[in-house]
Amino acid sequence: MDSWPVNWEALDALIIDFAKSENLIEDSSPPSSPSLTSSYHSRLIIRQIRRSLEVGNIDAAIDILRVHAPFVLEDHRFLFRLQKLKFIELLRKGTRDDRIFAIDYLRKSLAPCALNAYPEAYEEFKHVLLAFIYDKDDQTSPVANEWAEKRRYEIAGLVSSVLRAHFHAYNPIFSMALRYLMSIHKEFCFRQGIVSPISNLTERLLLEERDFPALPPESLYEAQVFDEVDIQALAHAVELTRQGAIDSLRFAKGDLFQAFQNEICRMRLDDAMLDELVREYCVYRGIVEPGMQTSSEPLKVNPPESGCCSSLDSSIDVDHSTAKHSNSETSALTDLSSMQGIDVELRFASEPTNNLEDCSPSGSHQSESSSLLRNRSKGAGERSKRKRWRGRHDDLDFISGVHFNRDGKQEVSATISKRVECTSAEDKYEIVLQMKELASRGMAAEVVEEISTLDPDFFVQNPVLLFQLKQVEFLKLVGLGDHSGALRVACSHLGPLAARDPNLLKPLKETLLSLLRPNEEALVTGLPLHPLATSLQVAFGKRLGIEEPQLMRIMRAALHTHSEWFKLQMCKDRFESLLRIDSLKENNTPVLTSLATSKSNIDSCTLGSSQATISSTIGVSDDSSSPNQASSQDAICDENAILKVMEFLALPRADAIHLLAQYNGNAETVIQQIFA
Repeated sequence: MDSWPVNWEALDALIIDFAKSENLIEDSSPPSSPSLTSSYHSRLIIRQIRRSLEVGNIDAAIDILRVHAPFVLEDHRFLFRLQKLKFIELLRKGTRDDRIFAIDYLRKSLAPCALNAYPEAYEEFKHVLLAFIYDKDDQTSPVANEWAEKRRYEIAGLVSSVLRAHFHAYNPIFSMALRYLMSIHKEFCFRQGIVSPISNLTERLLLEERDFPALPPESLYEAQVFDEVDIQALAHAVELTRQGAIDSLRFAKGDLFQAFQNEICRMRLDDAMLDELVREYCVYRGIVEPGMQTSSEPLKVNPPESGCCSSLDSSIDVDHSTAKHSNSETSALTDLSSMQGIDVELRFASEPTNNLEDCSPSGSHQSESSSLLRNRSKGAGERSKRKRWRGRHDDLDFISGVHFNRDGKQEVSATISKRVECTSAEDKYEIVLQMKELASRGMAAEVVEEISTLDPDFFVQNPVLLFQLKQVEFLKLVGLGDHSGALRVACSHLGPLAARDPNLLKPLKETLLSLLRPNEEALVTGLPLHPLATSLQVAFGKRLGIEEPQLMRIMRAALHTHSEWFKLQMCKDRFESLLRIDSLKENNTPVLTSLATSKSNIDSCTLGSSQATISSTIGVSDDSSSPNQASSQDAICDENAILKVMEFLALPRADAIHLLAQYNGNAETVIQQIFA
């Protein structure tokens, strides 16, 4: 299965909400939920505290906590950790005055706090005194861990986890869903022993390290009993030990979904890379303008190096080095943040920058030019609806440099007219977006006419798309009562196309049945125009040398492995509704011909050769057989037996089911055999 169906309109809605929630676009309309605005401000506070701790500015972090979250400083467990870190940072400065101040701070603040923090705190206090003797560069010293800068990140993560849960400042739904889907994708590929087609993206986007889990209030350390179903669901959803899942549930006071959100948000994403992926997707889908306001380096699209991979294997290079900020740099960044109206165009290195007037004119070219101008005037209303990308201006000094490494030479169809070939990248985006808009409005005849003028061979190489567009035209004519016109379309186009591709005969018959039930409302509203418009956008965009966004590749592959993962688990994902994953999989394509059944369509709307790695390697059975397989397994293994084996042997659900199937579903026998 080369192309996994995705509800791109549902993804558009999630991404728009993400961009609004993170204040990435200029938009006066509020996010879908009023709470997202306050959540954004809370996330900014948490981000500032995190960054202060990560650079060793403990006093700044404590000052912010004192104003916005004094409860953290009132908890001696957190206060002791912060004070211990401040003591180390004072010694790290290395001056005589700072050393004297460290001794005074030790006596007046750290020692008294150690007595009341937690049982091991006083031992930790005595241990950290060794920092007076052992140098920070001595990697073999007993306090090398205390000196290590990673300690800053550990404390920053711990405080962030606590504040996030306290303020309910969770990441937007799209961001959480992406974390979850990518973590499942990586686990699935690892367990199946296959190579991920998107590993070059996921390895950079989803960071290995996680924030430290939040500490439950001491009053919650009393024994609590949680449902084993909840424990196992949480443990395997976010890769926790059973005890880790219990601790997480205890912190969330037994609320499974709050515990899940706490754990998902502990996963770290590269924010700069995520923002760039989202911006690229938004430009491609016509959500934001191609230009952008930026305060950092312009987006660089580098030509390919020798021996580089194909465009489907292109990657995003992210510099993860820690920025060192001087006063002059901070001043420069402040100046940059005030520069409104900077407009940097996304340019492909392979595409000429000539204006239309620079191309040699001819009669046919002039005709095509007028067609382009007509299309641009039609799309003016849509362009006015697009948002302007602003980026994370409030985080300028922390955003790392991001450079797309797209292949410099995107192959453009040889049959594309010379006029279009000389068109700028932005104009090509406009042409493709206008074709998508026409298709989504059901204007199939206009789409076929315009595209055939621009690229006469496009529909020769994409006959299924032509068949679908002609289906739309046929059904619209039937709905208007023009049966003669509908039959002309069927005889001229649908019939000959079906004769050349036997897979189209069945949908042709179903289409002709509409003559028996002409109902304009049912025919028009029942058409899956948006999926068709997206398929057209991807296929025609590639003909113009415009690659689909990397985010589309990630979502296709991740949603596919999510479905396959829960087939192995033989259960439903309890968290997919919370993260709207179920809506991303809804794809209303029964009215038109199914794309997956026709080989010719694979060329028109494909995920790429790398996606075939998953489908060919997995060898998953057809969806129609999986329920029977699941029911036969369920007949052997009941839920209690599965949970018992998972609990006692600390096994994933799929492994527990596999073992139970070998021993007729008897959990006691499985456990005895393992320990025998």
